[in-house]
Amino acid sequence: MPLLDVRGTAAFGFLRVTKHYLPHVARLCLVSTFLEDGTRMWLQWSEQSEYIDSTWSCGLFIANLFVLINLLGQLGCCVLILSRNFVQHACGALFGIIALQMVAYSILWDLKFLMRNLALGGGLLLLLAECRGEARSVFAGVPSLGHQSSPKHLLQLGGRVLLVLMFMTLLHFDLSLQSQHTAPSALMDGGGHAEGGGVETLARV
Repeated sequence: MPLLDVRGTAAFGFLRVTKHYLPHVARLCLVSTFLEDGTRMWLQWSEQSEYIDSTWSCGLFIANLFVLINLLGQLGCCVLILSRNFVQHACGALFGIIALQMVAYSILWDLKFLMRNLALGGGLLLLLAECRGEARSVFAGVPSLGHQSSPKHLLQLGGRVLLVLMFMTLLHFDLSLQSQHTAPSALMDGGGHAEGGGVETLARV
């Protein structure tokens, strides 16, 4: 019993010290994919613009504008989210960027990347749930339906469901029905594990 008491005290002390830092780490994990993609837009500017131009024949100006929007939009919104400023507007802008990329890169027809983008949307729902305060009752003194039906908890539920799709993308399904195994290349995708690491921490804030 004394050993259990010592361990319990140590665990409580650890949580008490880190509870102010874990939400920030969780937010960083949830936006890490956007940070990585925005950085890649800067490092691969010419390749990205040439791809958009060759795919849509829209001209280099429109292609460069697309890369610029993705670069500034993702990095700027991540800074706003991490600094806790205009989080709802930043999440809305990131939702727009996800939709734009789904069309520009024809992700709608690729099941793996479609599920990964839905998972990114789940992470944004968790961020919205965290910054959204409990809705005040219109009628003072009238009992509410319970906190489980509040918008915050509905957002958390939707975010958790969508984030499950991210882990499904780590599975490689062999359509020939000969084998089903984990794809090693999927484990190298940027942002996947980092985003998953912040789910439960932020969902409990």
